[in-house]
Amino acid sequence: MKELIISELRETLKGTLSPRAVQDRLMNCHESDIAQALEVLTKEERAKLYVLITPDRLAEVFSYTEERDRFIGELGINARLALLDHLDTPEVTEYLRGLSQADRETLLSLMDDRLRIEVSYASSFPSDRIGSRMTSDYVSLTEGTPIKAAMKHVISAAAGCDNIMDIYVTDSRGLFAGAVSLKDLIRAREDTPLSSITMKGYPFVHADDDIESLAEYNEDTIPVLDREGHLRGVLTSQAITGIIGDELEEDYAKLGGLSEEEELTESVGVSVRKRLPWLVILLGLGMVVSSVVGAFEQVVAHLAVIVSFQSLILDMAGNAGTQSLAVTIRVLMDEKLSVRDRLKFMLKEARIGFANGLALAVLSLLFVTAFLFTVKSYPFLNAVLFATCTSLALFAAVTLSGVVGSAVPMMFRKLGIDPAVASGPLITTVNDLVAIVLYYGLAWALLIKAAGL
Repeated sequence: MKELIISELRETLKGTLSPRAVQDRLMNCHESDIAQALEVLTKEERAKLYVLITPDRLAEVFSYTEERDRFIGELGINARLALLDHLDTPEVTEYLRGLSQADRETLLSLMDDRLRIEVSYASSFPSDRIGSRMTSDYVSLTEGTPIKAAMKHVISAAAGCDNIMDIYVTDSRGLFAGAVSLKDLIRAREDTPLSSITMKGYPFVHADDDIESLAEYNEDTIPVLDREGHLRGVLTSQAITGIIGDELEEDYAKLGGLSEEEELTESVGVSVRKRLPWLVILLGLGMVVSSVVGAFEQVVAHLAVIVSFQSLILDMAGNAGTQSLAVTIRVLMDEKLSVRDRLKFMLKEARIGFANGLALAVLSLLFVTAFLFTVKSYPFLNAVLFATCTSLALFAAVTLSGVVGSAVPMMFRKLGIDPAVASGPLITTVNDLVAIVLYYGLAWALLIKAAGL
């Protein structure tokens, strides 16, 4: 199907049809099909196509391709300006950031005042701030506007706006005063005061807020204010979904021990560069774990059977720590958490680790005793002693792993480091070290020194 569409486009561009006839044929093609065709057409063929597609539709076409910036660069300066006027402010801002300073200043100087002001304001924020992602695609009303005039304004503005389900209300100074739903506005009688249908407690965010704070909102659009309370733009549901998706992918990559999100199509060298630094760090920690095991060589030589249960202790400690880490990172997405709330959460994780550790210790005591007594034919007292050592180590390792899994990301956040870098592999290796010391230390103290085995 894709090959057929591309073939037809090429034949159309090479044919003797009038520009109007070609445009009529293009109207029968979906924007995504044209976008796929752009990626395989020659530069000359694309140049012919650009002339035949209106700027607003070309903006739709470019939304379906990852080569958008390259294709925009093929447009003439006037066509490029016309196209940028039909893109959302965040898209224009992102495109301009990829240009040289000279090209960026040239385009900004030629933009109309409205777009230049919006883009300049959005560009003043780093990419991890809400202000860099907001758009001016919204409708607003001034307090005190009569219902009839308000409806007339909304109908007029709707032609060039996609987000009209919620209409924002400002006072005479441009300060945000609330929101009115389109449904309530339509239902309102002509003599109804606008203030009576205005939602005063409508949620909002500030332009300099971190984008991670968006996770708690589920509105279709969210107004963006400056610190003085002026309405500066909105975040659409599409932008919010994209931002949260980007954050989750980034955190997922970090939880996997990667410095950046990996792309399916990236080269082996790039993937190695992302993974190797973490693996080198973990190799160093792994050597520490191995050296600790070596320090207990005498214990292993006398009681070789304890090695059989080493993986049990390490695996359970790692699993408990990873669970606690995942929950902690999710909790830390709430920027409003006070220090007291975080301490309460850490205490809760400690209690959960204690309860889980106690339950697992009782189960392991029964299992290890039965295994050594029935399968390995150990004397019952010796089997109970070995099982007690294993259970105590498991209890302590799981309890401490829960504490470590919550304390490390909390500490990272306090130091101003993204808590997601307290990745699963890092927490697992740290917990392995703790579990090894506990397990072999208890074996030496209880079984060799105290029981004399």
